[in-house]
Amino acid sequence: MNGCRSSGRETESFVSGVARPINHFAPHLLLSPSSTPPAPVLTHSPQWEEVSGYDENLNTIRTYQVCNVFEPSQNNWLLTTYVDRRAAQRIYVEIRFTVRDCASIPSVLGSCKETFNLYYLETERTLSEGIKGVDTIAADESFSQVDFGGRLMKVNTEVRSFGPLSKGKGFHLAFQDLGACMSLLAVRVFYKKCPSVVQNFALFPETLTGAESTSLVIARGSCIANAEEVDVPIKLYCNGDGEWMVPIGSCSCKAGYEPDNGNVCRACPQGTFKSFQGVGLCQQCPLNSRSTIEAATVCGCRSGFYRGDMDKPEDVCTSVPSAPRNVVSVVNQTSVQLEWHPPRDIGYRDDLSYNVVCRRCHSSGRRACQPCDDGVAFVSGKQGLKDTKVEISKLRAHTSYTFEIQAVNGVSNKSPYPAQQLSINITTNQAAPSVVPIMHQVSSTSRSFSLSWPPPEQPNGIILDYEIRYFDKVGSVVQSKTPSVVLEGLKLGTGYVVQVRARTVAGYGGYSKEMLFQTLTDGKVGRWELGQQLSLIAGSLVAGVCIVSLVAIAIILTFPTLSEGHSSPGVKIYIDPFTYEDPNEAVREFAKEIDPSCVKIEEVIGSGEFGEVYRGRLKPVGKKEILVAIKTLKVGYSERQRRDFLSEASIMGQFDQPNIIRLEGVVTKSRPTMIITEFMENGALDSFLRQNDGQFPVIQLVGMLRGIASGMRYLAEMSYVHRDLAARNILVNSNLVCKVSDFGLSRYLEEDTSDPTYTSSLGGKIPVRWTAPEAIAYRKFTSASDVWSYGIVTWEVMSFGERPYWDMSNQDVINAIEQDFRLPAPMDCPVVLHQLMLDCWQKDRNARPKFPDIVSMLDKMIRNPASLKAGTNNVAPGPPHHALLDRAGPDLSSVSSVEDWLAALKMTQYRDSFLGSGFTSLPLVTQMTAEDLQRIGVSLAGHQKKILTSAQSMRHNVDDQSPTESV
Repeated sequence: MNGCRSSGRETESFVSGVARPINHFAPHLLLSPSSTPPAPVLTHSPQWEEVSGYDENLNTIRTYQVCNVFEPSQNNWLLTTYVDRRAAQRIYVEIRFTVRDCASIPSVLGSCKETFNLYYLETERTLSEGIKGVDTIAADESFSQVDFGGRLMKVNTEVRSFGPLSKGKGFHLAFQDLGACMSLLAVRVFYKKCPSVVQNFALFPETLTGAESTSLVIARGSCIANAEEVDVPIKLYCNGDGEWMVPIGSCSCKAGYEPDNGNVCRACPQGTFKSFQGVGLCQQCPLNSRSTIEAATVCGCRSGFYRGDMDKPEDVCTSVPSAPRNVVSVVNQTSVQLEWHPPRDIGYRDDLSYNVVCRRCHSSGRRACQPCDDGVAFVSGKQGLKDTKVEISKLRAHTSYTFEIQAVNGVSNKSPYPAQQLSINITTNQAAPSVVPIMHQVSSTSRSFSLSWPPPEQPNGIILDYEIRYFDKVGSVVQSKTPSVVLEGLKLGTGYVVQVRARTVAGYGGYSKEMLFQTLTDGKVGRWELGQQLSLIAGSLVAGVCIVSLVAIAIILTFPTLSEGHSSPGVKIYIDPFTYEDPNEAVREFAKEIDPSCVKIEEVIGSGEFGEVYRGRLKPVGKKEILVAIKTLKVGYSERQRRDFLSEASIMGQFDQPNIIRLEGVVTKSRPTMIITEFMENGALDSFLRQNDGQFPVIQLVGMLRGIASGMRYLAEMSYVHRDLAARNILVNSNLVCKVSDFGLSRYLEEDTSDPTYTSSLGGKIPVRWTAPEAIAYRKFTSASDVWSYGIVTWEVMSFGERPYWDMSNQDVINAIEQDFRLPAPMDCPVVLHQLMLDCWQKDRNARPKFPDIVSMLDKMIRNPASLKAGTNNVAPGPPHHALLDRAGPDLSSVSSVEDWLAALKMTQYRDSFLGSGFTSLPLVTQMTAEDLQRIGVSLAGHQKKILTSAQSMRHNVDDQSPTESV
């Protein structure tokens, strides 16, 4: 076996040279294929001869030659020995031969040829039934005469392939001469394979190419030692040329191992670590840590050093801080201000904070202390303080206190020793009394009322008296020695605002809150707090606003606003929330406000543009508890972010259809701000399909597509354009019902982003692989551009979540679409479904079907399942330059020259290259190979494919017109 390797592909040879001629067989085994005249008896006609000769380098070789050009009706055969195909499905034959120019042979009486035919025979069938034609082979160069040295002989080399082979372990090759003067110098039979390779830290086995030259064979990879999967499935495609392509999935070195030349995951040596799976290298142990083993994922901290709960393995090990220094106190009656210096040693951390512990001490000799009352107020808190000062109030007057100031950081809870602290003792001064908490009305008449109140919670001494002030329009002040008073000489049926404050030797305390009391009128008691009256007024205002809103909604529903297109009276039309002067008004109009006490958050299930997404439960009052998805707005948001976040709720709240995600409500009056929707158990459609690759029959996939189309029909009827229709934005519930979601893309179109899914080279945030060409080029988004996106979603569904256009860049996708390329049918995809995709991808948006038409087509498929079985396409997914389809081929019926042909293909830029390289006629063009195109300067794979496909089509037309000459 001879092997050769080039450009990442390998071939395996079977034979070198030619085997015995067919006349070693008995006459009854002579071939008689239907496309050729009956074979003569070998003993009565000239046959191939094995002779010695020279090659172009004057080396002596053995050849088979035939030159029976002086007799008519030649049919001379040569058969190779048996060739073991070694499981290969497609075989390549390289033939080196010479042909004599018929014009140079004088007095030719027969039918002289300059071609011969190549056949193959699978060994499990008889010669008369199993022979199959490969091609008629013509010489690029013929010769007219030969000298004794053979220097004028012109050697041709042609390569042909055939397949698929499946009927046995081997085959024979047969060469048919119909009247040529020629020699076979050598025949090399080989197959192609993709070599074993390590790529993306995954090992892919040696893989034979497929049965067709355009076939793609999937090879499953496995992670190399000490590597783990990043995403699955891990696979490569082996194309017909023995080249690996379209890598999908990958592995990476696991924690404790680093990549070495892309093929090995090497253990981290002692003193280093790697805490994560991925492409990073091992790192030296951080300060105050060490590792004593290989393949360490974390370095342990040295004695006395720690890592906090939120610290990362690559962070240095740290220690607890020392005690604060130089505390100073300032006492003001029953308040105190403490201020101190930071500790000298903060333990290598930047999360230093302080705790203040308060103890009230008795005046006994032992100075017993106990924790301070809950009523003591710490103005800025007493734990986790960032400033080196604190203000404490509401202490007791003439009382001794001890304050301990503790310095803590993120590892203080790891240390076995208590936090370092600094203590200070202070004694409070005399202070005014605290505020009287409330007043009560004991009785009232038409001209007076009697009030009482409890003493202040902190009198801070003996209460000398109380001052009461009251007023309706003119204020009045009275004093009382006791916590009660009778206010007299008041007006009939009049309300008075009353406040009270207490006085000690230290002075007056603060006034109590304003309270409203009323004298009697006509025997009725009037007693309300001011807050209650204000609540009644506010309630009246709210009721009035609600009435106005209801009237406005009724007007909107009766006379709907028209957008693009026409709508029948009474049809609900989508209203853009950004048209509201105050976007919050749109939220109030279209989304229900939910009491946060009805919402229970259970676990994080993802993250969104603005914050985390949770699974939770909603228990409305008087209703059954349901599962919900909860989107939250992250802390520190701007007003614009809040507006954009809630705009999606304003949009969803306008929709009510079984295939559109349902909005349960919003929480806007407390933190965090939340959008609450129904919960879809199976998550996003693309990942769900990848997890269940091949598990659903076609009819079930069509049912899913029908649900998506139904939802989009509803949106189109409401004049709403989605702009981001993709499988990742379709959610699936436990009953496999698909619902359209994610209605926020319109807000992104003014912004740029680094997300490769949405970024285009033209600027802006656009999902290029799913977007119609007019939307990419001109930002023209309509329901017709949503139909284009629906075609891509259909391809995603039928390929079980494959990424559209594989690993092509966004710019390559745009270029391919401009050249009229379209995605091929996924594996086992029915023709009717792929035709639906192609209809959705019409360049003219007016030629695309409407969503009602799509729903109708899918309904017909579901009612007629046989249409989903017949004529399936078994082409495996592959890259664009091997499998993208050119829908509308050029009309070649009127083509008569190479120039016309290139013009029909829209390839006139190659005219001079073709004519300058000798391809001046259409018959010569039909014999072109990919190597020829590469040689004359056609380097783009898509152009090569288009030219070769057209040339092959012309060659078949020629063959159909000349059955006697065909193979």
